[in-house]
Amino acid sequence: METLSSSDQVIWFDESLISPQMVKQAFKVEYWQQQNKIIGSATGRGTTWFVELPSMQAALRHYRRGGLFGKLVADSYIYTGNESTRSYQEFELLNRLKESGVNVPSPIAARVVKNGLIYTADLLSEKIPNARDLVAILQENALPKEMYQKIGREIRKMHAAQVNHTDLNIHNILIDEQGKVWIIDFDKCFQNQGENWKQDNWNRLLRSFKKEQIKRNIHWSPEEFNHMFA
Repeated sequence: METLSSSDQVIWFDESLISPQMVKQAFKVEYWQQQNKIIGSATGRGTTWFVELPSMQAALRHYRRGGLFGKLVADSYIYTGNESTRSYQEFELLNRLKESGVNVPSPIAARVVKNGLIYTADLLSEKIPNARDLVAILQENALPKEMYQKIGREIRKMHAAQVNHTDLNIHNILIDEQGKVWIIDFDKCFQNQGENWKQDNWNRLLRSFKKEQIKRNIHWSPEEFNHMFA
């Protein structure tokens, strides 16, 4: 990991994936528009921009608050040190997960912009090529037992690395064209000791399946959830 610092911002980046010259501009949507390198976008809490780097496709995300408080303070957080910022923590957590053999997006660069006692943050990470989330897939077809087993193994690899995914749901599990399972969106996730919290992850995932079955009539039955433990 390389670092670029100035009086009001810090950028951490992987020089094997993005150059120091490019990373200085990489968090500006206008830069990618001028380069004609925007390849798509997705709207959730904010807009995630998909851009074309020389080495890979990437997702550019600006950190935003959710809920009622997010309507009052959209994207600012209390600054208590660089290593406590959301972008730095997610960047580092993705690196640890990759080192542990978990299929997660490669972190490319993270930024913190400081303004007195508050900061805003951004993350540039790999966009998994030709992958769709479980919601989109299950709206069309049911999954075979073997795929649920692969999903279960990937989650257990994450848990073996002692990473607590506090928002594990079927929007955050992707499958690519080669049938490879990926886990994404590690904002506010963290490494945690012990075992008890792991069941909470599984419970949250089960609630997500049930919710989307009601909401979108996905091709899923509760019995299939057990395949992940086979």
